[in-house]
Amino acid sequence: MLERACDADHPYDVIVVHSFSRFFRDGATMELTIRKLRRHGVEVVSMTQPTGTDPSQEMMRQIIGIFDEYTSKENGKNVTRAMKENAKQGFWNGASPPLGYNLVEAERRGQKIKKHLAIDPVEAETVRLIFHLYAEGEMSSGTPPLGIKQLVKWLNSHGYRTKAGGTFGVGPLHHILTNTVYIGRWRYNVRSARTGELKPVSEIVEITTPVIVEQDLFDRVQVRLVANNPKVTAPRVVTGPILLTGLARCAHCGGGMTQRTGTSSTGRVYAYYACASRAQKGPTACRGNTIRMAFLDDLVLTALRENMFTPERLTELLSVIAAKRQERTVAVDRRLASLKSQVVDAEGRLKRLYRGIEEGIVELDDLLRERIAELKADRQKAQAAYDHAAAQASPSAAIDPDKIAAFSRLMTDLLANGETPARKAYLRTLIGAIIVGDKSVKIVGSREAVRAAVLGKPSPLQNVRGLGPEWRAARDSNFYAERIMPLLGPTGRTTLTNDPAQPLLAHEETGIE
Repeated sequence: MLERACDADHPYDVIVVHSFSRFFRDGATMELTIRKLRRHGVEVVSMTQPTGTDPSQEMMRQIIGIFDEYTSKENGKNVTRAMKENAKQGFWNGASPPLGYNLVEAERRGQKIKKHLAIDPVEAETVRLIFHLYAEGEMSSGTPPLGIKQLVKWLNSHGYRTKAGGTFGVGPLHHILTNTVYIGRWRYNVRSARTGELKPVSEIVEITTPVIVEQDLFDRVQVRLVANNPKVTAPRVVTGPILLTGLARCAHCGGGMTQRTGTSSTGRVYAYYACASRAQKGPTACRGNTIRMAFLDDLVLTALRENMFTPERLTELLSVIAAKRQERTVAVDRRLASLKSQVVDAEGRLKRLYRGIEEGIVELDDLLRERIAELKADRQKAQAAYDHAAAQASPSAAIDPDKIAAFSRLMTDLLANGETPARKAYLRTLIGAIIVGDKSVKIVGSREAVRAAVLGKPSPLQNVRGLGPEWRAARDSNFYAERIMPLLGPTGRTTLTNDPAQPLLAHEETGIE
């Protein structure tokens, strides 16, 4: 309207508003706009407030504009405060719920209905499928772990749709994979709606929500998202000739350790791992760690061969995983029962419609055909979700001693005699980080990755988080450390710990130390 008012053909003479607050709520912008319109012969008239070119009328209009601007800002502040308080009490603030959830009434306060999130059983299976496909692939169908672009294509080609019924895109899918609502934490008031800027942490409100995705699976997805970013994981980390590039990390600053070379007094050139932060930014960034490359490579490979990839250790790890999975059976059964009720409900609706048509109670018109098509789609969607959940709930593969022994022999031979690229590929699949300290080296990884490798399934991880509970529940001393410690000499530089409180390899919930 404002652009048209300034055209050369002068389409109209007057713009009429109920009050100036309906025209602008910014006093300065309103005055500039009114003056621009007057230059083109267009007057702005308010039905309820003084208008005109008299100085007193212009002064009143400007005062009214300032008060409108102030009132608007005060209202915005009050609404924001009320919505934050509503969020603190655990209620939803009116936005569309994320995929996997529906809004249900929580309570009534006068005429106001307070709502919160509840899990939609069918959509929740789609969310779980998305996380599993990205983190570890689809075991039942043999689908390997997918990147975001390939996952978008897979979902769209298999008929999966967003909350609004549209096709998936890279941006929305990335938002799903990083949304903490699925692990029980919805963060409200994170960004300014006007500028898009992040707000201070003190203004962010966390709402507790029903959990759809397990914390461990969510963490693995976040790590893989970071690892798959070419700005984070350079190609040399994967294809370079250095065995522990991308795995070795400084215990002081958490930064990566890169190759450095030096020359001894005899002219001999030697290679070592050094903290990249110290090398690039100086001692103020990190006091740094250095360790001979050959020594750390041999230390890690020997520890894995003798402490990790023995049949006894592998059997112990798989037994713990099987026990944990058994504990989750009850929750899975509840999910299956809920999904089955969705399938039965959709089938019941269809049968009632068919019965009504057969008995002549209703006529089969275009509207009814559309309704039947919708119900068929709902039934198919619910059945697909049930089938996926049932496949995920299938009994875990039995612990096969022969398979464990074969995997143990394979890894032992590979780590002892394999070429660097092959050893590097396996290490990056099974190990998340090697944390190098002044007097200890910690190897961090995932039990699920080991399980997938033993069973010959796609690896659920390319990297894992570097912090987490530990492998060895009993926290007993490591016999390998006792054998290595005397060989290290008096330098005190990076060694395996012999402290029972800090075992090299231990075991609990999600990570390994």
